[in-house]
Amino acid sequence: MTISRTRSMLLILPAAILVFGFIMLPYISVLVMSFRLPGEGQTPYGEGFGLTAYESFFSQPYYLDSLPQTLWMGALTTFLCLVLAYPVALHIALASRRWRGLLYGLVLSPLLVGIVVRSYGWTILLGNAGVINTVLRDWGLISRPIPLMYNDFGVILALAHVFLPFMVLPLLSTLSQMDHSVAQAARSLGAKRFTVFRRVTLPMSMPGIQSGCILVFVLAVSSYVTPALIGGMRVKTTTILVVDALLDQYQWPFGAAMALVLAVSAGIIVLIFSRLTRMKWK
Repeated sequence: MTISRTRSMLLILPAAILVFGFIMLPYISVLVMSFRLPGEGQTPYGEGFGLTAYESFFSQPYYLDSLPQTLWMGALTTFLCLVLAYPVALHIALASRRWRGLLYGLVLSPLLVGIVVRSYGWTILLGNAGVINTVLRDWGLISRPIPLMYNDFGVILALAHVFLPFMVLPLLSTLSQMDHSVAQAARSLGAKRFTVFRRVTLPMSMPGIQSGCILVFVLAVSSYVTPALIGGMRVKTTTILVVDALLDQYQWPFGAAMALVLAVSAGIIVLIFSRLTRMKWK
C-alpha cells in the first residue's frame, strides 16, 4: 500500500509542480502585490503593506462603477450566447453523421482566427463609415450614422460573436449524449413541442448550459481586446482599468487589487449560478 501510494504521488508530482508554478504562484503574487503600498514616480510599489489600494478602488466612483458594468455586460453576453448557441447545438446533435462533422467544423472555424482579427472585423462592420451604416445610408434608411460602436451594444455584440463557440461546444457535448428517444416518447404520448422542450430536452441539457454559461461569463468579464477595440475610451470595464493601472499609471498594487476584486465578484456570481441551477434542476 505504501509503495503504491508513493508511486501515485510521484506520478502526480509533475502536474502538481506545473499547477503550483504556473497557476497558484502567480495568484499568490497578485494577492501579495495588492496589499503593497503604492509607489512614487516610476516605482511600481512602495515598501510595506496596507489596504491603500483597496481603499482607493472602493472610494472612487469612477473605478467602482466599472465593476457592476463589467459584470452586467458579461451576463448579457452569456445570455445572448446561450440564446444563439442552443438552437445551433441542438441542430448539430440531431443532424446525421454525414453532416455533423461539417457543422462541427464550421463552429470551430472562428477559433482558427485570432481574437484581435475578429474584433477588428467588427470595427469595419459597426463603424460610422462601416459596412452597416454605409448600406443603410445608401438605401436612404438613415440620414446620419447609427452609433453602433463605442457603446455597450457594440461591445456585447462583438463579445457574443467571439465567445459563441465556447457556448456551443459544451451544449453540443451534452445534447449529443442525450437519449432522444425520451423526447420522441413524450411526443408520441401527445405532448406539444414546447412542452417536450421545457420538460424533457431543457432539463436534460442543463449540465451543458451550466458549463457553457460559466465558461462564457468568465471569459467575457475578463476580456480586454474586444472591449478596448469596440468600446474605445467610452466603455470602461474593470479589465481595461486594470491594464491601464498596470501599464500606464504604473501602479501595480492598485491594478492587482482591482483584478482580485473582479475575480472574487465573478467567482461569487458563478457560485450562486451553480447553486441555483443545481437546486432548480436536480
